[in-house]
Amino acid sequence: MPPPRTRGTALRQRLAELRGAGTAARALDARALAALAANPGCRRRAILDGAGVDKAALADALGAPSVFGQSQFALTRGNAFEAKVKADGGAELLRLVHERLDPGAEPPHDGTVPDLSAQGPEGRVARTALALREATEAGGWTLLDHPLLALEVAGSPAFLEPDAVVVHPDGGWTVVEIKSFPMLDGSADPAKVGAAARQSAVYVLALEEVAARLDPAPRVRHRVLLVCPKDFSNLPTASAVDVRKQRAVTARQLTRLTRIQDIADTLPEGVCFSPELPAGELTAAVEAVPATYAPECLAACELAFHCRSRSRAQGAVTALGRSVRAELGGLGTVDDVLAAAHGEAGDPDDPAVAALRRAAALRAEALETAGPAAVAAREVVCP
Repeated sequence: MPPPRTRGTALRQRLAELRGAGTAARALDARALAALAANPGCRRRAILDGAGVDKAALADALGAPSVFGQSQFALTRGNAFEAKVKADGGAELLRLVHERLDPGAEPPHDGTVPDLSAQGPEGRVARTALALREATEAGGWTLLDHPLLALEVAGSPAFLEPDAVVVHPDGGWTVVEIKSFPMLDGSADPAKVGAAARQSAVYVLALEEVAARLDPAPRVRHRVLLVCPKDFSNLPTASAVDVRKQRAVTARQLTRLTRIQDIADTLPEGVCFSPELPAGELTAAVEAVPATYAPECLAACELAFHCRSRSRAQGAVTALGRSVRAELGGLGTVDDVLAAAHGEAGDPDDPAVAALRRAAALRAEALETAGPAAVAAREVVCP
């Protein structure tokens, strides 16, 4: 008799069934983890990312194609710039780390770049951990080019690949993020820098787990190095970015995520998210998992257009933004809000209901004072 399946094996089998027979799992990267942590209440994204479902293909099959993601031109430009930064054994990259983060250390004249190749993701994670330990003990400058780290998210492992990790002579570890957007006069687009900081915070969390297994535990620096093209050239420049706030928020949000196993256990038997399924069956499968849509999803999730249309059809106030949803308390739909404002429903002692009724009264008073001409003008503009 074969031995019973362990919980981990059963979960992997269940996630494979959710993806569809013969469909390879899509890797969960730091960008996706940062977006997931920003919306921890979305069980739909949690199970789709945990199962490795290709959400872009899924969105196409649902008839709501996504425009989320980088263009091929941007990817090519980014890869070329990263290769330039890491040329000659990472000499320029190590110089920037020394200049921006550790000027008191000895200059990196003889930095090393260990080979991190290994079989499979688990092998690469183990090889990365070994290289980090050896570099820490060696006490010199070491550049780890595309190391692989593992971080458990909602009970499922995620494999993360930062652009680089630098080990300092004092044994400290620094995450390096290389981006192709320009740094003009020493500053870059704040929105893009913020996204890079959230992504780097995920790498810092994963590195801290590796460091915790060493004795003594090396220091994982909370200031990461952001490398970008200088002005309108292709020359690299860098800036130190403090990610302590992003790290704390991401750690807290990741702990709030419902475990993947718990979400999978609530799904009906036979549910599958394969884009090859008929549209009706696929829509029913996706709708079997509740989503928490917010306008911010449009910049972070491939299924945002599908979820937005469903949210609007249901009249959910979350479609108006998280701040609006927070102000409305227990009023979850637009119909509930209008009924409360008109005095048809709602508890008068509820602050949200009281505020809505006060606003409705002020609006009616303003229209009455303005006279029929203002009412007629309003009806022309907003029929």
